[in-house]
Amino acid sequence: MNCASEGQEQTALFEWAEFNKSTMPGLSLMFHIPNGGKRDKITAVHLKAQGVKSGVPDIFLPVPRFKFHGLFIEMKVGNNKPSYNQSSWINDLKYQGYYVMVCYGWVEAAAVITNYLKGGITA
Repeated sequence: MNCASEGQEQTALFEWAEFNKSTMPGLSLMFHIPNGGKRDKITAVHLKAQGVKSGVPDIFLPVPRFKFHGLFIEMKVGNNKPSYNQSSWINDLKYQGYYVMVCYGWVEAAAVITNYLKGGITA
């Protein structure tokens, strides 16, 4: 049973990305979108005013491949499922031409990223 948190899984993914960026051009452009987590109410109000939006996927790789403008990944662990807001964002981003995946753990996310960057995604 894997007891790692979503944050730990994302950290492991970015460690993997750092190690592999020399063999996968574009990987160094990947970044985390910090719109989740627990915050006090004042901070939450300020972040919302600055454009933070509920449901935006956790990770973005702004590298186009085939018909896709880039890759978004929503990271999950355990039995967690995307929320309503996350599912809405996922559907809207797909409609706009992005490749979007929900990945359970860094190993699955790394496989999706590798497949995407190396041309294994065509539809």
